[in-house]
Amino acid sequence: MKRDFLSIADWSAKDLLKLLALSADMKARPGKYKDSIRGKSVALIFEKQSLRTHVTFDVGIYQLGGHSVYLTQSDINLGKRESIHDVSKNLERWMNAVVVRTYAHQSCVDMGKYMKIPVVNALTDYEHPCQAVGDFLTVVEHVGKPKKKKFVFVGDGNNVCNSLMLMASKVGMNFVAATPVGYEPPAEILKLARKAGKETGAAIEVIRDPFEAAKDADVVYTDVWVSMGQEAEKEERLKAFHDYQVNERLMKLAKKSAIFMHCLPAHRGEEVTDDVIDSRQSVVWDEAENRLHSQKAIIYTLIKG
Repeated sequence: MKRDFLSIADWSAKDLLKLLALSADMKARPGKYKDSIRGKSVALIFEKQSLRTHVTFDVGIYQLGGHSVYLTQSDINLGKRESIHDVSKNLERWMNAVVVRTYAHQSCVDMGKYMKIPVVNALTDYEHPCQAVGDFLTVVEHVGKPKKKKFVFVGDGNNVCNSLMLMASKVGMNFVAATPVGYEPPAEILKLARKAGKETGAAIEVIRDPFEAAKDADVVYTDVWVSMGQEAEKEERLKAFHDYQVNERLMKLAKKSAIFMHCLPAHRGEEVTDDVIDSRQSVVWDEAENRLHSQKAIIYTLIKG
């Protein structure tokens, strides 16, 4: 039976830990997996601009011996020039998997429903599960086993926050999101995370005070305050998030061994200061590299079964 990677919530804790272990092995022993998907083709459908996701999927598929076909919105105009159903039915005849980076999460879900081949969510307005796997590979490398450690997300309860919260709950890591009123993670994500957290012992919290949240943190994470498609809300958002900047004052409340993380691109001087993102505690470049290894693991798992 074919399997998709649309949401962290869809995968069990056991399978996510296997994915992390495979990611680490692919990083340590890349030659072992060379040509493992030789002759396989993967479509990359990107409605949104991308640096890390595009390059890491393209290079990763090549390193596994496969072939990628990059399709932008101008190429297929998904859902307008041709319905999502019809695009899906065409692609499943030619491809072995499809990676989708789009705005509406439902578009990704629909492709998974219509296609007989695996579909990977490479970012929607609701989740960014590939980012979460790469990030937790980075957490394991720098912090050790995540169980009972403290992960703090400061800022907008957005798609990245959603996937990180779900991932933390699945692997037993305590998670605190510090967000302004009106920018909390969706209630259904919080419910799913707390349900998973009951099984793994992870405490999941949403609070207002970023400085209170940062106390004794093992990981401090932030993301941009204004994402693609939110430009019209820029002034309102900058005002709402003014007190949620990750700076030296906030980082001093975390553990001395704490790491700083950001999914990038960063708006320096807004959500994070230069002295934090360029500090010894920052692991943002390791994060960016680890997207390559984790996404190779996701593609390999879905295609090889």
